[in-house]
Amino acid sequence: MLRIITQLAEARAELRRICGRTNNEHVVNKEATVREVLQAVKRQGDQALLHYTEEFDHQILKSDELRVSGSELDAAYQQVSKELLKAIQTACRNVEAFHRQRTPRSWVHFGENDVVLGKRYTPVDRAGIYVPGGRAAYPSTVIMNAIPARVAKVPQIVMVTPPGAEKALNPAVLVAAQEAGVHEIYRVGGSQAIAALAYGTASIPSVDVITGPGNIYVTLAKKMVYGTVGIDSLAGPSEVLVIADSKANPVHVASDLLAQAEHDPMASAILLTPDSALARQVVSEVKKQLVNHPRSLDTEKAIANYGLVVIVDSLETAVQLSNEFAPEHLELEVEEPWDLLENIRHAGAIFLGYSTPEAVGDYLAGPNHTLPTSGAARYASPLGVETFMKHSSLIQYSPAALSQVAGAVDLLATAEGLPSHADSVRYRVTGETTKDDTESSEDE
Repeated sequence: MLRIITQLAEARAELRRICGRTNNEHVVNKEATVREVLQAVKRQGDQALLHYTEEFDHQILKSDELRVSGSELDAAYQQVSKELLKAIQTACRNVEAFHRQRTPRSWVHFGENDVVLGKRYTPVDRAGIYVPGGRAAYPSTVIMNAIPARVAKVPQIVMVTPPGAEKALNPAVLVAAQEAGVHEIYRVGGSQAIAALAYGTASIPSVDVITGPGNIYVTLAKKMVYGTVGIDSLAGPSEVLVIADSKANPVHVASDLLAQAEHDPMASAILLTPDSALARQVVSEVKKQLVNHPRSLDTEKAIANYGLVVIVDSLETAVQLSNEFAPEHLELEVEEPWDLLENIRHAGAIFLGYSTPEAVGDYLAGPNHTLPTSGAARYASPLGVETFMKHSSLIQYSPAALSQVAGAVDLLATAEGLPSHADSVRYRVTGETTKDDTESSEDE
């Protein structure tokens, strides 16, 4: 069950082990399988998609069944409750409102001598979002990936998700896709779906950017197609790190740890606290809440292998350990969370105070729940509108401005051994013509 550690050196070693839990031989051995799938789909298109869907998902499809029909989409609305529909619509509104605040804006700056510099932001032409299936249905993942693409004004948003029994897709996922602005939906999953989005097939158009989490096969596939397309990140198993003081409620802390552990057997749930009594209470409460838990098998595996309670000497030490771990989700369940926030350097999403469980961020607070994992928060950021956009630099020089910098350009170009770079400026500034041009003019 949940272990308690009191030694700082041991805690650091365990945090490193948990952070690197996906870098093992078991994972590396899957690369050959993924590479084979990618190449098959690239060469054979729909034929390979159907073959691997039968092999991996045990569903026999025809090419014309890959795309979800309009009648299926209409029927999905009849299969969700009015309350769930309203919740989905609320989440869409909140996520859209947040991401509209993050939309990059094109800009220009007018400098001296009529020099104009700037950036021009434009969306990609096509975005592909992957929505996992299997252990659970994830309408929230649809919303978190599709809404930023819609805010970015991507003209075509394509979604792929693996088929369930009898080729069916979860109605809540289909409804969320329509509410979030997805244009096309295909019932295909796994690395074969990533290949289809990257390379295109007769049925599924290729895209420019692929986003969304998935299992290790999906993650490896995204890694391998990067360069052919852009990707959001290489998502690993989910994780939460909670920093709690003596006033934190152990029932709440335990439920937050389990909320992360129930995702996946490789999910991690970590508590750092200077209060030894709270630590013991949380361990006890985790045991209680696991009794008759609907997802107890996966949750208990995660807690046993990647769950951890560390008793630290101070909240400052807890912050230090958190920065070293760089968690996907960081909860500051302390009396003055904003005081700690100043020293937090690395985290995907930060939840402040006793009344802010990570679950509100998962569903409808507004900020994206597609976050960097496995220490990637040291250099990466959450998925956002900018994921679906790119920028072009804008540069305009007047004749006077070009004359002013010509000497510096000449020196730099000469230093690099690139004479035509220097010539391209000099000819404009001096009005010189090449020798051949002069001779041609005299002959005429």
